[in-house]
Amino acid sequence: MTPEDGPYRRIWAVVARIPKGRVATYGQVARLAGYPNHARLAGYALHALPDASRVPWHRVVNAKGEVSPRRDGSEHHVLQRVLLGKERVRFDARGRIPLAKFRWRPADRP
Repeated sequence: MTPEDGPYRRIWAVVARIPKGRVATYGQVARLAGYPNHARLAGYALHALPDASRVPWHRVVNAKGEVSPRRDGSEHHVLQRVLLGKERVRFDARGRIPLAKFRWRPADRP
């Protein structure tokens, strides 16, 4: 699959709707894009984002509310935590975001 494929664009469109100060899980993003049970597809799509993209990739976390380290050894997970912190998203003592408080619910968006 390439970035030009429809599934990636649909996932990017969902992520673009996540407001500041909120997060969504990979599974939630996939489901909202029309790909239920395809959380990894959401991860692949975000990994394929062009460098200059304005899609707020940092607002997507795993099902536990954690920032997932990258397999390639990059430090994007550190940047992701910094960006979320700037949006006042908080982490608990285990390094998890309390999803009950910070999860995006599309109906909540004005």
